[in-house]
Amino acid sequence: MELESSYPPLFRQLRDSASAVDPDNGSRTTNPIHEPDLIPLIDLQRLDVEPERLREACREWGIFRVVNHGVPIDLLTRLRSQARRLFSLPFDSKQASFTTPLSYFWGTPFLTPSGSALSRGSQSVNWVEGLHVPVGQLSLLGDGNGDGDGDGVVTVLASLRSLLQEYGVHLERIAKLLFQAMADDLRLDPTHSKSYLSESTGFIRLYRYAHSLKADGDVPGMEAHSDSSVLSILCQDEVGGLELYKDEQWIRVQSALDSLIVNVGDMLQAMSDDKYVSVKHRVKVKKVEDRISVCYFVFPGQDSVIRSVKYRPFTYSDFQAQ
Repeated sequence: MELESSYPPLFRQLRDSASAVDPDNGSRTTNPIHEPDLIPLIDLQRLDVEPERLREACREWGIFRVVNHGVPIDLLTRLRSQARRLFSLPFDSKQASFTTPLSYFWGTPFLTPSGSALSRGSQSVNWVEGLHVPVGQLSLLGDGNGDGDGDGVVTVLASLRSLLQEYGVHLERIAKLLFQAMADDLRLDPTHSKSYLSESTGFIRLYRYAHSLKADGDVPGMEAHSDSSVLSILCQDEVGGLELYKDEQWIRVQSALDSLIVNVGDMLQAMSDDKYVSVKHRVKVKKVEDRISVCYFVFPGQDSVIRSVKYRPFTYSDFQAQ
C-alpha cells in the first residue's frame, strides 16, 4: 500500500468524503466483459510476412498487442519499478521538482501542448497522477534543478532518466517500423507521409492510478477518450484496468508484462481516411493496488500537412486548436 502523503491532496479529500464522481457515469456503455483477451496479437518480427494481421487490427480494433518487440523484459520491469518508486515519494516533493518542459499533473489526463494540466473541477476527477516528459528533453530529468533532494527525488529521477533514454530508443524504432507497415497498407504517398510521424514530437507519460479501497471497488482512473496521436505505445503493470470500447461494449484488456499495447490515434485515423479506427478507451482500477503504466505518444512533424480524401488539409496544430 502506498503512503497517503504521496497522493495529491484532492485524492485524499475525495477519499475521506467518499464523494468521488465517475466522469463516465451516464455515458452510453455496458459493463465490461470478462472473457479471455481478444485483442489482436502482432509479432513485430513477422510484419513483412503477415501484413494482413496488422491491417485487420488497425481497421477492426484500433488496438493490438505487440510481441517480439526487442525491448528487454528486464528494462520493462525496472522501468515500472522505478516509476512506482517515483510516485511513492511525498506529493509536495514531486510537485516542487519539475519545471517546463517537464510537468507533474494529477486529476486529469488532459494537458495543454506545453504539458500543463487542464483543470476541470472536482466533479470530473480522474484518479490519475502523471509525469509528462518530451523525449527530446529527457536530459532534464533529474538534472538537479529541483528544490533540493531531501526526499530523494533527484536521485530517483536520475535513475529513471537512464531507463527512459534506453527505452525511448526502442520506442522510436517500434513506432517507425509499425508506421511504415501501416503506410504501405494504406498506400500513402511517401512524399507526404515521411513527415506524418516525427520522432521529435514524441513524449512519454508515466502514470499512477490510485487503488480502490475495496477488493470489489471500481475507481475511475481515466475517463473514456481517444488519443490525438498518430500512435500510442503502452507498457502496463500486472494490476490492469485498461478497457476499450468496441461493438457497444467495454472490453477489459488483460495484462501481459512481456508485451506492449499499441493504439491507433486520431491523426492516423484521419490519414487513413477513416479506414483505421482511433479506439476509445478508459482505465478502471478494480484492485487494492495502484496501477502503474508508461505510455509513449508520437505525432506528425510540426509543419506536416495531413492530406486525405475525407478531410481538408490540416496540421496537428490545426487539430489542437479545434
